[in-house]
Formats: sequence, structure tokens, C-alpha cells
Amino acid sequence: MKLNFRHQLGLVCVIVLLPALYTCQDSFTCSRATYYGSPYCYGNPRGACGFGEEENIVNHGNVAGVSWLWKNGSGCGACYQVRCKIPQYCDDYGALVVVTDYGVGDRTDFIMSPHGYSSLAKNADASSELFKYGVVDVEYKRVPCGYSGYNLIVKVHQHSRNPHYLAILILYVGGTYDITAVELWQEECQEWRPMRRAFGAVFDSANLPKSDIKLRFQVSGSAGLYWVESKNVIPCEWTPGAVYDTQIQLH
Repeated sequence: MKLNFRHQLGLVCVIVLLPALYTCQDSFTCSRATYYGSPYCYGNPRGACGFGEEENIVNHGNVAGVSWLWKNGSGCGACYQVRCKIPQYCDDYGALVVVTDYGVGDRTDFIMSPHGYSSLAKNADASSELFKYGVVDVEYKRVPCGYSGYNLIVKVHQHSRNPHYLAILILYVGGTYDITAVELWQEECQEWRPMRRAFGAVFDSANLPKSDIKLRFQVSGSAGLYWVESKNVIPCEWTPGAVYDTQIQLH
């Protein structure tokens, strides 16, 4: 059977694309990863999620900046399994990283902390070789975050000023959930009012109730969008830097 030019071209395209289609295993997405400079090999305390020094604690410093996975800040705190594609150097499981920053690299989805990038490797010698590459092909997938012993917590941001301005940082969002909105209860009006996403995982409001502060969180996950209310309140005498346990457990 003789094929015309258009059919020949289509066949060539399919043949060329087939290897690419099967580069990544099921449920993984193909991409590339690099790393950023850090004197301590951990996170960037000025990361766009607002985690500050918490970046060195969350997931033992295995963190990353992302681009389109950033989701306008709601991607902060998401966990991903990332594994590189050089068999002689790369660990079979790869690294589990937490999103703590925004960053755009050379066709990369992950700009990892040096500690996280090193975790892609089988051993110390292999890690040294990966650092020489600078950028490596990877595959990744979203995985549940597990924080043993931690509920979702709220930390009062250092720039908050009682009683005129409150900013909160949301930490330890478990499972594969995103916090897409936060509201606080206005007792005087008997209604929930939205807080503004200031940046990353930080929400703020200058319109504060005169009493203790009750919060609820809009959660996005496999079950869709729904609200969960904190079982604890932020007392009216709150101070910057204070941490409050919501007693919300997202699995």
C-alpha cells in the first residue's frame, strides 16, 4: 500500500513521539529539576510562600520552588515525589519535597534546595555527579503530606500588629489538599468575612473582631471544595510569632 505524503508525515510524527509518550511511568509527569544556591543547603527564608525560618524545619529542608504548580500561592505546602532519570546516579524513589517558594528555571518545574536535590541521588558520590549536571530530567507526582504529631497550625506573622492588623501563616497542611481561602467570624455582624491572600500561604485582614478570632478554611481536594472550621480560636491578646493549633487534621 502506497501512502501519500501527508500520511507519511503523520506516521513519522507518531514514530518520533512514541518514545516521549512512554518516558514517564503511569501517574508521573515528565519535567526537569535544578537547584538554587543556599549557604546551609536548606530552604530560602525569604521564599514566596512566607514560611520564613520554618523552611529549615519543614520536611528537614527538602523543599523546592515551583512555577505553574504554584497555583497563585495555594500550591504552597504541597508535597511531591521527584525522581531523576539517570540510572547510574539516581535513587529509585527519589526525593519528597515540599513547595515553599516560587521560581522559574530553564524549562524546569522544580528549583530544589541543595539538600532536596542531593536526595535525588543514590549516595554521596552520585550526588556530586548530579550537581555537576546542574539540571536533570525528572518525573514527579503529587503525594500526600504526612506530618506526624502535627495538626494544621496557624502562626501569627511577625508584621502583625494587635488590634489593627493580623496576618497568619498556614503550616502543616496534610494529605493532598490545598487551602484556597480563609475567613474569620465577625461576631458583631454575625457573618464570615474573607481574609486576603497577601502572598503565598499568608492571609491577612485589617478588619478584626474585638473578641477572640475564629477562623475557617476552604479546602480543595479530591472531594471538591469544602469548608473546615478551626476547633480553637486565636485569643484576642495574640502577639506576633504566636502559634495556634487548629486541631484540624487533613489526611
